[in-house]
Amino acid sequence: MPRSPFVRYRNLPELAGLCSMADAQAPGLAVGECVDRLKRFHYVWKRLHGIWTARITAEPIYELKSAFSHHAYLAAEHAMALRKRVGEMREPPLGLEETPHPGLQYACDEVLATPDTPALLLGIYDVLLPALCQACERYQRETHPLADAPSRRILKFAILELREILDFGTAAMAGLVTAAEKAEYAEWLAELRQALAAAGEVDGAAKPAEDAAIQLPPPRYTAQPYQYDRVPRRDARFQDGYNAGVNPEAFLYDERYRPRDKTLMMYYKRLREIDVPEMMASIIVETTDKPWGYYLDMTRQLWDEARHAMLGEVGFIAQGVDWTKIPINFTWSLNLNTQLTPAERHAVLYFIEQGLMPRSGKRFEWEVGTASGDELSKTFQDFDWADEVLHARIGRDWYVKDFADPKTALDYGDKCWSKVVSHWRSYLERGLTQHRNWWPEIYLQACQVWGVAPDPAALAFATTYEHQRADLKLLSSSG
Repeated sequence: MPRSPFVRYRNLPELAGLCSMADAQAPGLAVGECVDRLKRFHYVWKRLHGIWTARITAEPIYELKSAFSHHAYLAAEHAMALRKRVGEMREPPLGLEETPHPGLQYACDEVLATPDTPALLLGIYDVLLPALCQACERYQRETHPLADAPSRRILKFAILELREILDFGTAAMAGLVTAAEKAEYAEWLAELRQALAAAGEVDGAAKPAEDAAIQLPPPRYTAQPYQYDRVPRRDARFQDGYNAGVNPEAFLYDERYRPRDKTLMMYYKRLREIDVPEMMASIIVETTDKPWGYYLDMTRQLWDEARHAMLGEVGFIAQGVDWTKIPINFTWSLNLNTQLTPAERHAVLYFIEQGLMPRSGKRFEWEVGTASGDELSKTFQDFDWADEVLHARIGRDWYVKDFADPKTALDYGDKCWSKVVSHWRSYLERGLTQHRNWWPEIYLQACQVWGVAPDPAALAFATTYEHQRADLKLLSSSG
């Protein structure tokens, strides 16, 4: 029977511009096949989120620590979109917490447990992500462009960001992985690809092996159970991490000092926030069995805090200041990660975030940035303030609800914060730091760039840790 001819009405694009009429007449994948593939994509995104998050704390390289924070957030977002889409196509139980195939689990487990940064980069950016991207692109080609338009839209954004992540990964591997390391890990990378092949690739489009256990390589890095490393590490640019010789809050809230001078302390406060992702990663990794919305929101906050640290980096560079000459203290994340439980760390995080909401908190910093004449500082503090409003809401959504009322939740956070022991004197006695006052040299450097005379009072500012309050509240990095 001949088909009815199709003629565009006034040459308008047909089918809402999603596809041509000719393409729409091909059947495409069945709903069951679509759901199976989407669930596999969800599994890999979820595992990637876990891998990136788990490696933030102990990864010393600042650029990777920041990028892992960003990529983990993107992974959480894409996993959430896929969860929602599967829920639109099937009735519960959706099976989203199940492992689709042992081959996928093997590959993800091995990458999580890699012994060093080069292996981690190769496992993620040379194997897992390219395989996921290829599977998503295959789905786009094979599913029906009109009937399955909602899935195609979700994957369109996923593919866009996958390619951006892969661009970063390619550059990172080029800069950090030597030819000798590539050769060293070649056999292991082949084993990862063998495991994916046994799974029928990420999407299962190639027929999975019937007996997956026989097809999988023997475990290499997962021969011993993976142990999360909660001790923060920094690269060589981060000097004197135990230093507590300058209290930025004492300078920032002192009315004797000029707003322009105070911007330097705010840039320091921002850059120092790199220890918040180091701490928040430990909460996320060690808190299990929460709804996915919890992990999405917490990872959004983690990424925001990493972004704030980069704002501080940009601010110093814009001022002509070499930030690597400034001791960036890391004892906040170290102490919380090693002295408190995950629930107690979350309580401290909430307590600090709520303390930033009054007029003396984030609004004050924005007012300082505005008064300083430094438009970059004004912009950064404006967005920093906006982000903290979101973070306070995240705390109310996922922390306060476990308490009888907000006051009880806040009191518990204060109690947990008071449990943290500062070892500042021990760091001095053990020769880990001299708690030197680095402020004058940085301030003079900035004044020279600005072309202004230093304020004698500001130049003389010196607060060693011995003159600060003995607790850590004045050193809270979450600000």
